[in-house]
Amino acid sequence: MKILVATDAWVPQVNGVLATYRRLAEELPALGSQLTFLTPEHFGTVAMPWYREIRLAVPNRRKAAAIIDANNADHIHIATEGPVGWMARNYCRRRNLPFTTSFHTRFPEYAAQHFGLPKSLIYSGLRRFHNAGAGVMVATPSLQRDLTRRGFRNILPWTRGVDTKLFSPRADRVFGRESPVFLYVGRVSIEKNIEAFLAADLPGIKAVVGDGPHMTALAERFPEVRFLGRRSGEDLARHFASADVFVFPSRTDTFGLVILEAMASGVPVAAYPVTGPIDIVDDGISGILDEDLASAARRALSLDRASVRRRALDFTWRRTAEMFVENIRVARSSASPARLMPAPSARSAKTQTCGAAATRRT
Repeated sequence: MKILVATDAWVPQVNGVLATYRRLAEELPALGSQLTFLTPEHFGTVAMPWYREIRLAVPNRRKAAAIIDANNADHIHIATEGPVGWMARNYCRRRNLPFTTSFHTRFPEYAAQHFGLPKSLIYSGLRRFHNAGAGVMVATPSLQRDLTRRGFRNILPWTRGVDTKLFSPRADRVFGRESPVFLYVGRVSIEKNIEAFLAADLPGIKAVVGDGPHMTALAERFPEVRFLGRRSGEDLARHFASADVFVFPSRTDTFGLVILEAMASGVPVAAYPVTGPIDIVDDGISGILDEDLASAARRALSLDRASVRRRALDFTWRRTAEMFVENIRVARSSASPARLMPAPSARSAKTQTCGAAATRRT
């Protein structure tokens, strides 16, 4: 099965959405499927003023349709609710085709923090976006319950995985011999609630790996904190393994791949008891969940790192890929036969030729 993923999350962004679909693309061929992508790179883009790495596509409905036609996919999955996602959604709606979506980001909470917009208004738009599809995939049970209460329909479970070979216990101490080391990894922006970690009364070293629009301001306010910028691959894995506790201060993430990366490294997690942590962390075993984040971080120091690692082994990217394909099968089986996308071979030669020609022109 050939699956087209429409996503606004694309390079040069570094986030869990992009990481998930890149790894999914690696896993699916072994299951007889493949991913192709419709991304902002196919269109003109404009930068987001508060986070320059995020570039939004300039909508071009005709170009989007030509690219999708030429792709000849068996199914369309919409990963994000940005301009690319809306173009793909409108394409499917105009042609009465079933499609699936996924709910990765709590945009209502972000919009409220950045712009003071009412969350109810944004959730109304997201509900309209996702309920038009045949199924919406969510990463955790707690998010599923929350969205169900908000009127979202056809919700399908879809967990995440972690590379347990790359992220593993190591003897590295990249922060030196001083301890304990409390580490945050992720985007340095307001919605991540990083100040709750930076202001916490903790001994030893506080370190932040990642970058974002608020890094300069936070570095000035908290000069004692080590801001190390973006890291990746082996370098990132070494930083994870060098920490004593991973602190996850976000209250709005829908999952938190970095939580799994820390746990796979044998590093216990300190977090609030909210969606994401409550679905991944075994309180008292692989981490501590508490409304007092400083208390959670201090208590996490005593947890057994081998037990933390064992919990992460339950999350594999192969299982993530299997669930993704199964969710598509379930969603398509529940859709009206008239809405099913025809196989590529059944499409008219005229549609394929026109679509390919349009793609070459662009």
